[in-house]
Amino acid sequence: MYSASHDLKSPITNVEGLLLALREHLPPEAQQQQPVPQLLGMMEDAVARFQQTLAHLTDVSRLQQIDLTELPEAVDLPAVVEAVRLDMLPELTAAYTTLTIDLAGCPTVRFSAKNLRSIIYNLLSNAIKYRAPDRRPQVHLSCRHVGNLVMLEVDDNGLGLNPNQLQELFRLFRRLHSHVPGSGVGLYMVKKMVENAGGTITVRSEPNVGTTFIVSLPVAT
Repeated sequence: MYSASHDLKSPITNVEGLLLALREHLPPEAQQQQPVPQLLGMMEDAVARFQQTLAHLTDVSRLQQIDLTELPEAVDLPAVVEAVRLDMLPELTAAYTTLTIDLAGCPTVRFSAKNLRSIIYNLLSNAIKYRAPDRRPQVHLSCRHVGNLVMLEVDDNGLGLNPNQLQELFRLFRRLHSHVPGSGVGLYMVKKMVENAGGTITVRSEPNVGTTFIVSLPVAT
């Protein structure tokens, strides 16, 4: 699937370039005569839809490449969080994000280190992307030890979600805020990785207040 989507990108990019060249070379008066503007608009819309389809195919291929059956191991959660924080430092700085981390006393978890890194990255990235426009983003990452589980929480003061949006949150290709680029794959992947390892992910949110994701992870024994 990845090969097919990759092979189709070049032709559609060429078509897009030809449309741009056509607009540049057509005399202004010709572009105003019907049905020329209507046809050009329809062609450009068709190219945009095709590009969106290719993006979806690429995302599906990413899903197929994720190893959901990867064997779990004992993972130092604070170390993984710190590695992700360092990787995301440019994004955090660019968005003027205050990130506070409280993982004191957090036990070692049993999980795929690679998948855990992806989960933390996705949750922090979403907290930055879906920040409120009228205040600087504040993100708090913490954990609680409850029985044989570690409850990892990522809390933000962003846009928030209403009850209807919460019901759609983890659906594949479902995007709830159109002003931010994305494909609606990230949280779907997060949920799959968490549940495949025997964990759970829940969310509570309030519009214009913020969102909290709670991920349960098994404690390493």
